[in-house]
Amino acid sequence: MLQIGDQAPDFEVKDQNGNVVRMSDFKGKKVVLYFYPKDDTPGCTAQACNLRDNYDALLAKGFVVLGVSVDDEKSHQKFVQKFDLPFPLLADTEHEIVEKYGVWQEKSMYGRKYMGTMRYTFVVNEEGKIEDIITKVDTKNHTAQLLK
Repeated sequence: MLQIGDQAPDFEVKDQNGNVVRMSDFKGKKVVLYFYPKDDTPGCTAQACNLRDNYDALLAKGFVVLGVSVDDEKSHQKFVQKFDLPFPLLADTEHEIVEKYGVWQEKSMYGRKYMGTMRYTFVVNEEGKIEDIITKVDTKNHTAQLLK
């Protein structure tokens, strides 16, 4: 698992519009890299909408927001349009980012074990180092956790 102070792993994937996004593109900026399990599910929608509703406050603090799930571009596009999300969602269909960041883990629901994306958020500073890792995300108040 990555630790605070580690260099944030670089990656190259496409966003909901097919644009190539690399972590290295954001050198000199603060990045909120948030991982979520699935587009258009209750918790993921609450989290995305909380970030959307407080987006100006995040921008004012100098943050770039990037959402990541293993859903494809088409799924992300629908999610962005349905909830008018102002930030890119990265389509990690090959599991490149979730693996590098250690968020692809065994989960359990109703006694059934399966692999899935943990709801973790990494705050990366201007030098590309991990400044904070939020593993207990409050989906309805995520921005408050980031701006604390």
